[in-house]
Amino acid sequence: MEMSGQVGSDRLRDKVAIITGGGSGIGAATARLFVKEGAKVMVTDLDGNAAERIARELEAGGKAVAAKVDVTRREEIEKAVHDTLERWGKIDILVNSAGMGELDWFLDGNEDTWDKLIAVNLKGTMLFCRAVLPYMVERKYGKIINVASAAGKIGAGMQVVYSATKAGVDGFTKSLAREVARYRINVNVICPGPTDTPMFNQLSEDNPKIYERLIQATAQRRLGRPEEQAAAALFLASDESEFVTGHSLLVDGGTTMI
Repeated sequence: MEMSGQVGSDRLRDKVAIITGGGSGIGAATARLFVKEGAKVMVTDLDGNAAERIARELEAGGKAVAAKVDVTRREEIEKAVHDTLERWGKIDILVNSAGMGELDWFLDGNEDTWDKLIAVNLKGTMLFCRAVLPYMVERKYGKIINVASAAGKIGAGMQVVYSATKAGVDGFTKSLAREVARYRINVNVICPGPTDTPMFNQLSEDNPKIYERLIQATAQRRLGRPEEQAAAALFLASDESEFVTGHSLLVDGGTTMI
């Protein structure tokens, strides 16, 4: 079978996706690409206004709606899932892009920040997967793409707990993929390297030396673009990846091979 890698080729025609953290960065780039490829998208974000802006940008043909969702709150997740099903009748794809970062020495960190990182990056991913999986199991179809980090593979100084949460997402993804494979549900993880997102830029503003250090940590000597991460998510969301599950796709400019 001939497969097209051409953008705008309707690789997600009639699919329904929920994208967390969709108000900016990787999540917003993924929402734009998915709609361009034919999907209907529920854009969720802790910043409800940001989610609304992206949804309005993409709403031609009724293909995007928005919801303010805190991924640490089960009831908000369940409402977004319910609203998606009410509107479009199914959920084919979940992209867990919501996350938060840190930039602090471990010994200077505080437990409240650790708890928040774990709750958002790891538990939030788990809660959203738990909420959508019953519907995917019932239909015997689904694509789940979790966003981790190259830092979860190799560790990152001043990002110790962040790295731990992203390693947790990676391990969770592989284990969940084994459990649900018999239902024709694919669960994979993208591990971005340093990427030009609002979260990255906010962290680096406080310590400009970190910005240059992370660029130098990539073999390509540049930051990734959100659109490059979105392209990886598109492959994993499409039927072209039918035989790919439990996989960690590194989109990191060679960070992990240095």
